[in-house]
Amino acid sequence: MSVAFAGNSTTGTSREAGPLRVMIVDDSVVIRGLISRWIGAEHDMEVAASLRTGLEAVNQIERINPDVAVLDIEMPELDGISALPQLLAKKRDLVVIMASTLTRRNAEVSFKALSLGAADYIPKPESTREASAADIFHHDLIQKIRHLGARLRRKSAVASPPLAPASPAAPVARAPVVARPAAAPAPAPHALFPGPMSTRPFSTQAPKVLLIGSSTGGPQALMTLVTELGPVIDRFPVLITQHMPPTFTTILAEHLARSSRKPAAEAVDGEPVKPGRIYLAPGGKHMRVVRSGAEPAIALDDGPAVNFCKPAVDPLFTSAIDIWHGNILSVILTGMGSDGMRGGKDIVAAGGSVIAQDEASSVVWGMPGAAANAGICAAILPLNQIGAKVNRLFAGDRS
Repeated sequence: MSVAFAGNSTTGTSREAGPLRVMIVDDSVVIRGLISRWIGAEHDMEVAASLRTGLEAVNQIERINPDVAVLDIEMPELDGISALPQLLAKKRDLVVIMASTLTRRNAEVSFKALSLGAADYIPKPESTREASAADIFHHDLIQKIRHLGARLRRKSAVASPPLAPASPAAPVARAPVVARPAAAPAPAPHALFPGPMSTRPFSTQAPKVLLIGSSTGGPQALMTLVTELGPVIDRFPVLITQHMPPTFTTILAEHLARSSRKPAAEAVDGEPVKPGRIYLAPGGKHMRVVRSGAEPAIALDDGPAVNFCKPAVDPLFTSAIDIWHGNILSVILTGMGSDGMRGGKDIVAAGGSVIAQDEASSVVWGMPGAAANAGICAAILPLNQIGAKVNRLFAGDRS
């Protein structure tokens, strides 16, 4: 029987099969209690500590040795953005999820946290009494902890080869271990999305629009990608759906404009879709494309979430077919879930093409993995190769 130790792995026993240890750092006792209950109900994670300030977290990180930290931004003594680099200095592989309410300042701080090494962010509901907001927060937080923690475990398993069997020794007395359900290992991408991991030829039809979908890890990936897309943006419209709440998408659009040095903004309902601009789906709205007279135009709607997301990628991908038919190139970047896969299937069926980010360069290989395993991709590429490939395709290369 293997035993999961709470401390550092100096005992020669790995924690790989144990539950993910989560440290909650928030000055709100209500939020700490809520998250603690949610984590306690999951078979594959446990609360390692529940702390009120960033200073407590920094002082106790080595003793607690968590896998994941949910870190509030606004706290007394030491706030989240100040605590973040100190936590990562003491535990380099710590997965940090920043939590904040939906204000412009907190959105800016969350983006800064991503550049300092945070793995992701999550917006907290302004009131936990609002059932729908609390349900979304619950679902998203547990999924982020599970998927980002599982990625850490997989990376650790690759970096650390299995220990050699210990030589026989006299039995050592141990304290009794309370049995608990074994944590189910995170399924491999091919188990989540069964299907052929093969690529198909690129469409022979020249692309006339670039569609991009992304989620967890997407802001960093998007800002990297758009720096390389100047020639495409100048001649063709670029439409992006990133899973992100209101206010956060406003900030992301500003960052995309700075990174690309091209006009980028949240899309506005009814505005025409033209070359030379980046259109970003605003948080809390699905973005579709419709025909308005002779021109394509943006259509925003407040319909129900799709794939647990709003905005979602599938509505954008599917709606674009009515406008550009098979003259579509779509890119699916890092993210949890499978959003974009069904819309990608429709694009391929109409004669267009799909590129997916590869697993090694993805923060979470959910969305691109779903597309790759569905056999709809013409290429599965590292992030640093996608921009050059997109430029060649829009320049006439069909290989």
